[in-house]
Formats: sequence, C-alpha cells, structure tokens
Amino acid sequence: MQENNNIVNHLRLIIRISRNSLAFASVNSENEGQISFEPYLLHSGISMAANLREAFRSQEMLQRKYARVLVMIDSPTLMVPLEMFHEEEQRTLYLHTYQGHEQDEITHTVLPDLNCVAVFSVNRDQKLVLDDHFEQLTFIAAIAPVWRYLHQRSYMGVRDKLYAYFHEHHMEVFSYGQNRFKFCNTFEARDAHDALYYLLYIWKQIALLADRDEIHLVGDIPEREWLMTELQKYIKRVYTINPAGDFNRSAVTQIEGMSYDLMTLFVKGR
Repeated sequence: MQENNNIVNHLRLIIRISRNSLAFASVNSENEGQISFEPYLLHSGISMAANLREAFRSQEMLQRKYARVLVMIDSPTLMVPLEMFHEEEQRTLYLHTYQGHEQDEITHTVLPDLNCVAVFSVNRDQKLVLDDHFEQLTFIAAIAPVWRYLHQRSYMGVRDKLYAYFHEHHMEVFSYGQNRFKFCNTFEARDAHDALYYLLYIWKQIALLADRDEIHLVGDIPEREWLMTELQKYIKRVYTINPAGDFNRSAVTQIEGMSYDLMTLFVKGR
C-alpha cells in the first residue's frame, strides 16, 4: 500500500446528494474495483447540510482519506448549447430560470458528445461541509452519466427513442437527435397517472410516430405494469431497461438501494 500524506491513492469516494437522499460509495481500484455503498438514513427536522455533517461523524466510510472525491448533485439543471455557453454568465442565466437558489453555488458539467453544458446548483452550506473535509472536490450533475450512456444507446437501431428516468418522485424525460438533445426536461411524477400524461404529451410534442418509434423507461417506475399497459394503448414499442441485463450483470446492479445514475457512473463512467 502506497500512501501520500495519509491519502490512499487507490481509493476513490463518490458522494451523491439529492433533494431527499444522501449516499456514499467508495471504489478500491487495487481490489478488482471493489465497490462499497452506504445509503445514509436522514434525520428529519434538520437540513441536508446538518445531515451531511453528522454523517462525517458517524459513517466509517467517511473516516478514510481519499485521493479523489466526486460529488454527484441532483438539483435542477439548465441546458445551454455548448457554442453559447460562457462561464461568467452561468449564474445569471441559472437564477433567471430557477428561483430560490440565490444563496447557492452555481457550477456546470460539460457534455461535449451532446454539444451542451448542464448548469446546476450546489447548496452553499453543503459545500462548506464538504470543503471542511476535502481539499479537492469534483462536482457533476447526477443525471449526466445517464444522459451520456443513453445517448450512446440511442444509436441501437434506426428508430427514434424517448427515454424516461424515474427517481425520487421525479421523471427525467429526454430524446436525442443529431448529437443534441431534441427534448430534455424534468417533471414531478409521484404517480403513474401524472407520468402517463406527461409522456404522451411529450411524445406528441416532438412528433414521434406511434407505430414506429420507441419509448424506454428506467429507474423506480411508479405502478410499472399499469403504466406500461396504458402506454401500449397509444405507442406500439414500449420497453423498460433492466440494468442487470443492460450492464451485462455487473455487480453494481445487485447492490440494493443504488440509484441508476450511480450504477451508470460505475459501469460507463461520467
């Protein structure tokens, strides 16, 4: 084992922070990429920053020293065409689009294969907690690995495709065309009826063909069987993505509680 200032060079830490969840994963590259995963049970009545601070006191995984720390942030994203993006303007654009983030840090993830930049917010109090424990942090939009992977996957076959990723009562809906997003938006979808309404509206809005094109669902799909049955009344080709089959039965797909975006990060990269 080689160490540099007590930092173990083959250990990498991933922290995933969303609106209502917090999870940690570590990768040991010297042990066949062994992955440890720990979802954190949030304490109600206190902020996410306070929960994060408490996690640093109680979680064994966070007591180690890491060479690299990646933080996945699930917050509203603003998509900006790559040719129109200017970093000095990102804060103004984001705050004009989303209210309630005036105290947050605004940063971005570049998606060169999709010719766009995802601008997103990082809660300032959460960032202060992280800065207290790590010298170097890399932040990415949590959805970015899913966007990139499903963009590559969209080239399978000749039909156009609409994707919906369900997580934490939200539905990320997107479609691609000519190495760009044809459509990309997030909806609150606490039940399958809301999801059905939004999906059929988007399908019509972007002029997909009911007897030719495809819709693919992945993640924590609400009322899966009902939603599939209802979609099939209007769309001929409706599919769900099984991570285990799609990722060639990778070990990460068997880890209970791990989100699809985190699985995708481990299997396909960011």
